[in-house]
Amino acid sequence: MAVLLCGEIKTGSLNNLLNRFGLEVKRMPVNQELPGSFWKAPEAGLIGNTLYISDDTPVHSALHESCHYICMDQQRRSKLHTDAGGTAIEETATCYLQVLLSDLIPEMGRARSFSDMDEWGYSYRLGSAQAWFEQDAEEALEWLIEHQLVDTQQQVTFLLRQ
Repeated sequence: MAVLLCGEIKTGSLNNLLNRFGLEVKRMPVNQELPGSFWKAPEAGLIGNTLYISDDTPVHSALHESCHYICMDQQRRSKLHTDAGGTAIEETATCYLQVLLSDLIPEMGRARSFSDMDEWGYSYRLGSAQAWFEQDAEEALEWLIEHQLVDTQQQVTFLLRQ
């Protein structure tokens, strides 16, 4: 099964969600270099508060890079260009938040997010993104709660890490 691509969802789905975090989504032509893409096209790119995608960018990539922006502190965010950096726990929190945000995109949802993450090659010691999320991601959730990015009911707060 192929992963869900940005060209397969309504433009407003992603834009409206990410605009709530102060992110601007800029669509680029397919087969063109995406500014700020650490892994190169079709993977999403980040420069400042702009997320660069194309119709062939996987939705999970757009969400993942956006979650890096949300999870980094303001000092790193102000200098953001291509490499989000961060700690191992911040990376796991990014993945966790990515799953939560996928529920807010009607065409995606959590089940599709898990399957796309597995298909794309995210690697978890329990063998799948869903198993990790449900059985091994307590520290990621605690980190997100501590930084007020989600509440204790796992609801997204639409705040940026300070």
